[in-house]
Amino acid sequence: MGGDGKVFTFEQVTVHNNHKDCWLIINGKEHTVPYPKYVYDVTKFMEDHPGGDEVLLSSTGQDATDDFEDVGHSDSAREMMGEYCIGDIDASTLPPQTKYRTPKQPHHNQDKTSEFIIKILQFLVPLAILGLAFGIRMYTKST
Repeated sequence: MGGDGKVFTFEQVTVHNNHKDCWLIINGKEHTVPYPKYVYDVTKFMEDHPGGDEVLLSSTGQDATDDFEDVGHSDSAREMMGEYCIGDIDASTLPPQTKYRTPKQPHHNQDKTSEFIIKILQFLVPLAILGLAFGIRMYTKST
């Protein structure tokens, strides 16, 4: 798919990040692992993009593959990508991908106190309502 065998560095691609000059890095889907990453010059497509140009601009300066895949583009959109492919990205210049790690939680349960209060209230509130109803019943009978 690459555009005439041109290879760009990540730094070269990241400077193309405005309305008049917008390049994106997106994985190809050939049957090779890892998937090759291609550079797309989407400047001419910005006005026609159904999601607007801001969507494209927000994906510059990074690997935009996840952004592209999360939207669920149609087959015709994927075919259209070939028109905008201008080359490959030099994978050695890409910043390392960071994996999301959930923050470590404290070992103690901070909500134990509130759970205990809720259990007490679940017992005392109905008991108080029952006592109030009984008191009203006794008061109305005596008058």
